Parts: sequence; C-alpha cells; structure tokens
Amino acid sequence: MEPVALTLVLLSAFLHALWNAMLKRHADPEAGVVGVIAVDLVLGGLWALGLQGEAFPTRSGWMWGLAAGVCEGLYLFSLARSLRHAPLGLAYTVARGGALLLVWPVSVLWLGEALTPLTLAGAAVLAAGLAVTGLVRPAGPSGRGVAWAAASAVCIAGYHVAYKQALGVGAQPPALFALGMWVALPMLLLTRAGSEGRGAVLRQVRLSPFLMLATGVVSTLSFALLLTALARVGAGAVLTLRNTSIAFALLLAVLQGERPGRRQISGAALVMAGAVLLGWPV
Repeated sequence: MEPVALTLVLLSAFLHALWNAMLKRHADPEAGVVGVIAVDLVLGGLWALGLQGEAFPTRSGWMWGLAAGVCEGLYLFSLARSLRHAPLGLAYTVARGGALLLVWPVSVLWLGEALTPLTLAGAAVLAAGLAVTGLVRPAGPSGRGVAWAAASAVCIAGYHVAYKQALGVGAQPPALFALGMWVALPMLLLTRAGSEGRGAVLRQVRLSPFLMLATGVVSTLSFALLLTALARVGAGAVLTLRNTSIAFALLLAVLQGERPGRRQISGAALVMAGAVLLGWPV
C-alpha cells in the first residue's frame, strides 16, 4: 500500500475508534447517534459544495451510493444498540473483526483484488489478533450487545463494498458521503418515530450538544479519509488495515474506565503487527 493511502487509513482508523468512544459516552447512544448523523449530513453537504465535475457520472454509481447509505443506516442503528449493552472494546472488536472476515473473500473473489504473500501474512496475523481479542465470553446484557455488534459487522462489510464499487465507476467521495448520510438519517429517524423516541433525541441534544457536535465532526473526518483511501486502493486492504482501530478502541476504552483482559491486550498487539505487514510498501 502506498504511504499516502496507509497514512489516510490509519488516521481514519483512529478517528473511527474515537467517534465510537464518544458515542459510547452519550447517556443514550441510540438517541445520540441521530444527532451525530444529522451533523454528518450537514458537514457532508458542505464538503460536497466544493465538487468539480459530475458527482455521479454513471447510474450504477448512484445505485451503489444508495446501497451504501442503506448499509450505513443499518450499521449505525446496530452500532448504537451494541454500545448500549456491551463494553466498547468487546462490541468494537466483534463488529470490525466480523466485517473483515466478510470483506476479504468478496474482495478477492468478486472484485479481483490481488493477493501477495506479504498481504496474506498481514491479513492472517491481523485476523489472529481479532480472534484472540474476541475470545471473551459475554455475560448478562453484554451478550445482547455482541449480537448487535455481529449484525453491525455485516453492515460494515456491505457499505465498504458498496462505497468501493461506487468510487470505481467515478462517484466523487464528497457526494458519496453526503448521499450515504442522506439515506441513513431518515432510517434512524424512523426508529425514533414515536413520541418517546423523539423525546429521547431532544433530551440528548439538550444534555450533550457539544459532545454531539464534536462526535459528528470526528465521524465526518473518519469517513472522509476512508473514502479518499478507498479511491486509491482495494476494499479488502483498506478494511483490514482500518481494523487497527480496534487497538485504538481498546486504549480509549481503558481511558473510559473499562478493564480489558490479557486476551484483548494480546489481540491488540497482533492487530498492530498485522497492520504493519499489510501496509508495508511492496
């Protein structure tokens, strides 16, 4: 992977872990995520104002963008549910690790992504790290959170592939991000359609306006860097390397008071080693 793309993905990984940790700090993550994505939508629209040329040169790019938006909406809903019930470190590991296992076969078999001994070794070490990190038996409400994290993994894989396909037929990253948020936000609003749900969102806005705004800014930066990197290299490599965010998430979880065990710490070390192998210039 070229150094510029490597830097973009690693920075995106850190920001992704950071905005998830910030969402976890909301008293009600399911309500908070609605406000966060509203901020994303506004910032995505501002980003798209600087577009030069056609946003979606082909119809297929538009359709893939819509598909990515649907996956985003489902991902954000399941992410918020998982963070409500499970610790950040555990939920994040299951979601990102599961997405990795789904995207790599798709990238190689369908998208024609090349494999080399070095990338294979990196992916294997990284996958081993994810497996070791995830060897924690959830108890009580955490089990429900892990189930939602597994659903989130499917959605993560879906939007990575959809974004990559849209970019491959000429869609521009700013327009693609704005479209994804434009589709995802109404989906999240539908989940809060009742008076109780709307009241919870408004309470979160009143209680944590600055946290909500900051979370949205960090989330936007994370996705912007992801799309820029996806435009340069393959989806499998980007998603695998972006899973270094698991190590960042564990560190942030510790700072928030969680106490990951030896398995999770060992897994984080393996994740970082796999990332180095995967990102090593060929």
